[in-house]
Amino acid sequence: MAKILIVDDSRTSRRILKDILERHGHTIVGEAVNGKEGYEMYQSTNPDIVTMDITMPVMDGIDSLKLIMRLNPEAKVIMVTAAGQKQKMLEALKDGASEYIAKPLDEEAIVKTVDEILKKMGH
Repeated sequence: MAKILIVDDSRTSRRILKDILERHGHTIVGEAVNGKEGYEMYQSTNPDIVTMDITMPVMDGIDSLKLIMRLNPEAKVIMVTAAGQKQKMLEALKDGASEYIAKPLDEEAIVKTVDEILKKMGH
């Protein structure tokens, strides 16, 4: 089971992700509302996996991802993308994102993605 940090400016998205992940036995170690807070929380909570929204105020998910990857090149970050963000998605994968999931959030896809990353990590 993973310790997961959720970074998303939408309270609804955070709640949905939290519900799904906790239902599947994972622990939510923090919830951040923008990329800057997400980066700071990453340092204080040291999660196994981060779910990172792309479009957020203050600092977007791409910039936050870059900071996290600089801090820990082994970090596992799942980008959460809305429709029509293909360019940003490709940029995120190039910058070190492990995976991505699309909104609207689909329980099966989320669980499968987290499980695949954990498997790769040897959990």
